[in-house]
Amino acid sequence: MKTWIFCCVVLLTGTITTPHGTGAEWPQFRGPGGQGRTSEKNLPLTWSDTENLVWKTKLPGAGASSPIALDDSLYVTCHSGYGVDSENPGRMEDLTLHVICLRSSGEILWDQHVKPRLPETERVRDHGYAAPTPATDGKALYVFFGRSGVLKFDLAGRQLWQTFVGDKTHGWGCGTSPILYQNLVIVNASVESGSLIALDQDSGKEVWRAEGMDASWNTPHLVELPDGTQELVVSVKGRILAFRPETGEPLWNCEGIPDYVCPSIVSHEGVIYVIGGRTSKAIAIRAGGRGDVTQSHRLWEAAAGANVTSPVVYDGHLYWVSDRNLVAYCVRLTDGEVIYSKRVKDQPYASTVAGDGKLYVVTRNGGTYVLAARPEFEQLAHNKLDDQSTFNASPIVADGRLYLRSDQFLYCIGR
Repeated sequence: MKTWIFCCVVLLTGTITTPHGTGAEWPQFRGPGGQGRTSEKNLPLTWSDTENLVWKTKLPGAGASSPIALDDSLYVTCHSGYGVDSENPGRMEDLTLHVICLRSSGEILWDQHVKPRLPETERVRDHGYAAPTPATDGKALYVFFGRSGVLKFDLAGRQLWQTFVGDKTHGWGCGTSPILYQNLVIVNASVESGSLIALDQDSGKEVWRAEGMDASWNTPHLVELPDGTQELVVSVKGRILAFRPETGEPLWNCEGIPDYVCPSIVSHEGVIYVIGGRTSKAIAIRAGGRGDVTQSHRLWEAAAGANVTSPVVYDGHLYWVSDRNLVAYCVRLTDGEVIYSKRVKDQPYASTVAGDGKLYVVTRNGGTYVLAARPEFEQLAHNKLDDQSTFNASPIVADGRLYLRSDQFLYCIGR
């Protein structure tokens, strides 16, 4: 079983949970609602170290987390002191966790250090100790560091609280990012305690907990129903589970991916789309049911999936590039028909971002592919930077610019 899968995060949610008027442009993992999609236009197509590179900033540590954008600031996490160099990891006692704020000019405004809760996993393969992406409601910053807990910072970098959500660690590390709902911050602490946990944003105190997060490294997703209400959905080994986000009350469940699960869920018009597993599977389920909805609400299943990377919905289709078999997929939303499956050369861990008719696919060591966001495969560009470190983080879009994060630098790409 490959251990790099859990950098996907690194994988998040369904509808915009940031209050209107806060100026949050990319407030959480995979952007508004965790959908990996933007409505911005005139996004960059080509770039290099000498073309369309607005700035690059050396980061104080490595990480697989994506930055988030709020007004004229960016926030990202890193780790340093231990485990950055796999051949010479150093001493665990020197491990430092970082929460960083940068101005839109690329200048680092502040760098707050978080003391880890040791002992940590001796070696997190491929993505380290800073994989979860922060989340913001426009007023504060919420960060998840696995065993070291969930932390709240104000936007000036002052730590307001820290809450531990479990003691366990895993060789694949922590890979789920927090999401926000009303006055709750919700984390999938599958590794740390096998639980889905909601904390009060003001105090950090636990509000509710749901057990059964078995082998789940994906970020919870908020799906909006036709009546405007929301359900909280998470994919675990063998099942897809839905909860009432206010209380954690179980609502429905469905047969899911028969394996560990990393890719994030996405949704469209009350239907959720789940991919994952070494057998490569995609499933569509209509939300809003009760009890076991495997027979009543599961709409289709397709033989297409990924271990790490998450899909994106764009103009009636589901798109992603699999890290497992290096295949770019386009699947029709209405019936699950695989419209195309085309091999690519390089492996992504980052999840695809869609916008302006383009699909941005960041690979670990082979640059960024730009594909046409339409049901005919077309490679529009292949962009490389001189950076020899690894790109595990999913890209973000804010104010017409694309931001890429490697283990060494944060890049701002724009015209």
